[in-house]
Amino acid sequence: METVRQIIEMKGPFVFSIGPNESVFDALRLMAAKEIGAVLVMEIDCLVGIISERDYARKIILLGRTSRQTKVKEIMSCPVYTIHPDQTVEEAMVLMNTKQIRHLPVSEDGTHVLGVISSKDLLRSMVYYQREAIKTLEDCVNRQHTAIRELEETLGMRYEHRNRVERLAP
Repeated sequence: METVRQIIEMKGPFVFSIGPNESVFDALRLMAAKEIGAVLVMEIDCLVGIISERDYARKIILLGRTSRQTKVKEIMSCPVYTIHPDQTVEEAMVLMNTKQIRHLPVSEDGTHVLGVISSKDLLRSMVYYQREAIKTLEDCVNRQHTAIRELEETLGMRYEHRNRVERLAP
């Protein structure tokens, strides 16, 4: 099974972050510019939180607050769950499902972030590997069918040859 490290290597180690004292509006502007659904909250190169579109919807819009007047630290999600790059895609899916999160920072030590994976990244990975598994199985079945046809042809020839020899015998 694929590891989280392999996903980060494919998508690139891009990490977008914002400070905890920045406005939620600035975080939203960054998310829109980068076309991402969450931004890490970093303070002096240390991961302190994460803010997502979901945080904005639930903690700003629904509560009647304004994004320009609210600081990121007021609505960010923390503590932040992280995953080690050597863990599997399946382990990442279990963690995301259990904790009901869509974005997962990848870190070897819990603070230095190597990248971020999303539920969409995991889904793409699973679809890719399922397609590869199906292709491998189809190739195996096709090879088996070819071998069976060749065997049937060989056995059929032997059977026909034996029948001819028996008919010719006095």
